[in-house]
Amino acid sequence: MNMHPFTSSPAAARQHGSTLLIALIMLVLLTLIAISAINASSSSIQVVGNAQFREEANAAAQQAIETTISNSNFQTIAPVPQNIDINGDGNDDYTVTFTPAPSCVSYTPVAATDPGVPTTCFGSIGALCFWTVWDITAVVTDINGSGATSTVHQGVRTIAGLNTALAQCGV
Repeated sequence: MNMHPFTSSPAAARQHGSTLLIALIMLVLLTLIAISAINASSSSIQVVGNAQFREEANAAAQQAIETTISNSNFQTIAPVPQNIDINGDGNDDYTVTFTPAPSCVSYTPVAATDPGVPTTCFGSIGALCFWTVWDITAVVTDINGSGATSTVHQGVRTIAGLNTALAQCGV
Protein backbone atom coordinates (compact mmCIF):
# COMPACT_ATOMS: atom_id res chain seq x y z
CA MET A 1 0.00 0.00 0.00
CA ASN A 2 1.27 3.43 -0.97
CA MET A 3 0.89 5.95 1.83
CA HIS A 4 1.54 9.62 1.88
CA PRO A 5 4.63 10.35 3.94
CA PHE A 6 2.82 12.74 6.33
CA THR A 7 -0.31 10.68 7.01
CA SER A 8 -0.76 7.54 8.97
CA SER A 9 -3.70 6.02 7.10
CA PRO A 10 -5.46 6.19 3.74
CA ALA A 11 -8.59 7.72 5.39
CA ALA A 12 -6.55 10.60 6.69
CA ALA A 13 -5.13 11.20 3.23
CA ARG A 14 -8.64 11.75 1.82
CA GLN A 15 -9.37 14.43 4.47
CA HIS A 16 -6.33 16.48 3.53
CA GLY A 17 -7.21 20.25 3.87
CA SER A 18 -10.62 19.92 5.56
CA THR A 19 -9.22 21.19 8.87
CA LEU A 20 -7.90 24.28 7.13
CA LEU A 21 -11.30 24.90 5.51
CA ILE A 22 -13.13 24.59 8.84
CA ALA A 23 -10.62 26.91 10.52
CA LEU A 24 -11.10 29.54 7.80
CA ILE A 25 -14.91 29.37 8.15
CA MET A 26 -14.63 29.81 11.93
CA LEU A 27 -12.25 32.74 11.44
CA VAL A 28 -14.72 34.44 9.08
CA LEU A 29 -17.56 33.91 11.59
CA LEU A 30 -15.51 35.37 14.45
CA THR A 31 -14.59 38.37 12.28
CA LEU A 32 -18.25 39.01 11.46
CA ILE A 33 -19.17 38.83 15.15
CA ALA A 34 -16.40 41.30 16.03
CA ILE A 35 -17.49 43.75 13.29
CA SER A 36 -21.09 43.51 14.47
CA ALA A 37 -20.05 44.27 18.06
CA ILE A 38 -18.02 47.31 16.95
CA ASN A 39 -20.95 48.69 14.93
CA ALA A 40 -23.36 48.18 17.83
CA SER A 41 -21.05 49.94 20.28
CA SER A 42 -20.50 52.95 17.99
CA SER A 43 -24.27 53.31 17.55
CA SER A 44 -24.68 53.24 21.32
CA ILE A 45 -22.02 55.91 21.72
CA GLN A 46 -23.86 58.17 19.26
CA VAL A 47 -27.16 57.67 21.11
CA VAL A 48 -25.55 58.51 24.46
CA GLY A 49 -23.85 61.58 22.95
CA ASN A 50 -27.17 62.84 21.57
CA ALA A 51 -28.89 62.29 24.92
CA GLN A 52 -26.10 64.18 26.68
CA PHE A 53 -26.42 67.09 24.24
CA ARG A 54 -30.17 67.22 24.80
CA GLU A 55 -29.79 67.36 28.58
CA GLU A 56 -27.03 69.97 28.42
CA ALA A 57 -29.01 72.06 25.92
CA ASN A 58 -32.07 71.98 28.17
CA ALA A 59 -29.94 73.03 31.14
CA ALA A 60 -28.39 75.88 29.10
CA ALA A 61 -31.84 77.02 27.96
CA GLN A 62 -33.21 76.97 31.51
CA GLN A 63 -30.20 78.92 32.79
CA ALA A 64 -30.63 81.57 30.07
CA ILE A 65 -34.38 81.80 30.67
CA GLU A 66 -33.87 82.22 34.43
CA THR A 67 -31.34 84.98 33.78
CA THR A 68 -33.73 86.69 31.37
CA ILE A 69 -36.86 86.58 33.54
CA SER A 70 -34.99 87.70 36.65
CA ASN A 71 -35.08 91.15 35.04
CA SER A 72 -38.53 92.41 34.05
CA ASN A 73 -37.06 94.20 31.01
CA PHE A 74 -37.77 91.08 28.94
CA GLN A 75 -41.39 92.28 28.80
CA THR A 76 -40.49 95.38 26.80
CA ILE A 77 -36.99 94.76 25.38
CA ALA A 78 -36.06 91.63 23.43
CA PRO A 79 -33.44 89.61 25.35
CA VAL A 80 -29.93 89.49 23.93
CA PRO A 81 -28.26 86.16 23.04
CA GLN A 82 -26.38 84.53 25.91
CA ASN A 83 -23.32 82.29 25.86
CA ILE A 84 -23.49 79.54 28.46
CA ASP A 85 -20.61 77.56 29.99
CA ILE A 86 -22.49 74.46 31.07
CA ASN A 87 -19.58 72.39 32.40
CA GLY A 88 -17.73 75.16 34.25
CA ASP A 89 -14.43 74.84 32.37
CA GLY A 90 -14.25 78.54 31.52
CA ASN A 91 -15.18 78.05 27.84
CA ASP A 92 -18.62 78.81 26.46
CA ASP A 93 -20.40 75.67 25.27
CA TYR A 94 -23.78 76.87 24.00
CA THR A 95 -25.35 80.02 22.59
CA VAL A 96 -28.95 80.72 23.57
CA THR A 97 -31.04 83.11 21.48
CA PHE A 98 -34.63 84.12 22.08
CA THR A 99 -36.34 83.74 18.72
CA PRO A 100 -39.07 84.85 18.49
CA ALA A 101 -38.96 87.48 21.24
CA PRO A 102 -41.01 86.70 24.37
CA SER A 103 -44.69 87.35 23.78
CA CYS A 104 -47.59 88.01 26.10
CA VAL A 105 -50.11 85.19 25.82
CA SER A 106 -52.75 86.30 28.31
CA TYR A 107 -53.43 88.75 31.13
CA THR A 108 -55.80 89.12 34.05
CA PRO A 109 -56.12 91.95 36.59
CA VAL A 110 -54.58 91.24 40.00
CA ALA A 111 -56.89 90.92 42.96
CA ALA A 112 -56.29 92.36 46.40
CA THR A 113 -56.45 88.82 47.79
CA ASP A 114 -53.71 87.47 45.49
CA PRO A 115 -50.56 86.58 47.46
CA GLY A 116 -47.37 88.48 46.66
CA VAL A 117 -48.99 91.44 44.93
CA PRO A 118 -47.27 94.76 45.76
CA THR A 119 -49.46 97.42 47.36
CA THR A 120 -48.49 99.82 44.57
CA CYS A 121 -50.69 97.75 42.25
CA PHE A 122 -53.85 99.20 43.80
CA GLY A 123 -54.97 102.75 43.36
CA SER A 124 -58.13 104.76 43.64
CA ILE A 125 -59.26 103.51 40.21
CA GLY A 126 -58.74 99.83 40.93
CA ALA A 127 -56.05 97.39 39.83
CA LEU A 128 -53.02 98.99 38.20
CA CYS A 129 -51.20 95.68 37.68
CA PHE A 130 -51.95 92.55 35.73
CA TRP A 131 -50.93 88.93 35.91
CA THR A 132 -49.36 88.33 32.53
CA VAL A 133 -48.43 84.98 31.01
CA TRP A 134 -45.48 84.99 28.62
CA ASP A 135 -44.23 82.45 26.11
CA ILE A 136 -40.44 82.43 25.97
CA THR A 137 -38.68 80.43 23.26
CA ALA A 138 -34.99 79.68 23.77
CA VAL A 139 -33.03 78.30 20.81
CA VAL A 140 -29.83 76.57 21.91
CA THR A 141 -26.90 76.05 19.51
CA ASP A 142 -23.73 74.10 20.21
CA ILE A 143 -20.74 76.46 19.88
CA ASN A 144 -18.28 73.58 19.48
CA GLY A 145 -19.18 73.06 15.84
CA SER A 146 -21.44 70.02 15.96
CA GLY A 147 -24.28 72.08 14.51
CA ALA A 148 -26.74 70.58 16.99
CA THR A 149 -29.64 72.77 18.07
CA SER A 150 -32.52 72.49 20.49
CA THR A 151 -35.60 74.62 21.12
CA VAL A 152 -37.17 75.03 24.56
CA HIS A 153 -40.54 76.74 25.23
CA GLN A 154 -41.16 78.08 28.71
CA GLY A 155 -44.26 79.73 30.10
CA VAL A 156 -43.78 82.45 32.71
CA ARG A 157 -46.42 84.16 34.86
CA THR A 158 -45.44 87.53 36.24
CA ILE A 159 -46.93 90.82 37.36
CA ALA A 160 -46.78 93.68 34.89
CA GLY A 161 -47.74 97.29 35.32
CA LEU A 162 -50.57 98.90 33.40
CA ASN A 163 -48.28 100.48 30.77
CA THR A 164 -46.55 97.18 29.98
CA ALA A 165 -49.84 95.32 29.87
CA LEU A 166 -51.26 97.94 27.51
CA ALA A 167 -48.24 97.87 25.21
CA GLN A 168 -47.47 94.15 25.18
CA CYS A 169 -50.71 92.34 25.93
CA GLY A 170 -53.31 94.56 24.35
CA VAL A 171 -55.17 95.39 27.56
